[in-house]
Amino acid sequence: MKRIAVVGCGGSGKSVLARALAEQTGYPITHLDAVYYDDDWNTLPMEKFAVLQQELVAEPTWVIDGNYASTLPIRLAAADTVVFLDLHPITCLWGIAQRRIRYRGGQHTNGVYDRVNWGFVKYVWGYRRSMAPRVRDLIAEHAGHAEVHVVKSRRAATKLAAVLGSST
Repeated sequence: MKRIAVVGCGGSGKSVLARALAEQTGYPITHLDAVYYDDDWNTLPMEKFAVLQQELVAEPTWVIDGNYASTLPIRLAAADTVVFLDLHPITCLWGIAQRRIRYRGGQHTNGVYDRVNWGFVKYVWGYRRSMAPRVRDLIAEHAGHAEVHVVKSRRAATKLAAVLGSST
């Protein structure tokens, strides 16, 4: 396990799990939100975002967290371990609320500003119905060579982090 992709819905705990794995393994971590958005919440052009990810996954070890389905195949093809956080929408919305309280709507420790709007809430609420099947299909298509873990709860994510962290 040298290249770990962590994917899932907003608020599912991708960054928390990725940080734990990076600390336990000593691998460099990349939060894709911090790559995709600048300090003023402007986005990179998708072509440049894809090129940057190609460079990131060319490294010998890494932990990368983020969904971004349009560029997910880049990470999946290079990963030897994939963790898909498939948590209930209420759990994800609770995670977003906790993050909102923790950062008071400001900048997160990974450099991204907390931006919550109605469109994002609807996306999170509908993620399992609309986006998760697409993510599963992409995993099946691009990560057949990888060890894939589908995690359904925060407790299971914590246990998986301990297991994966001890296996390096």
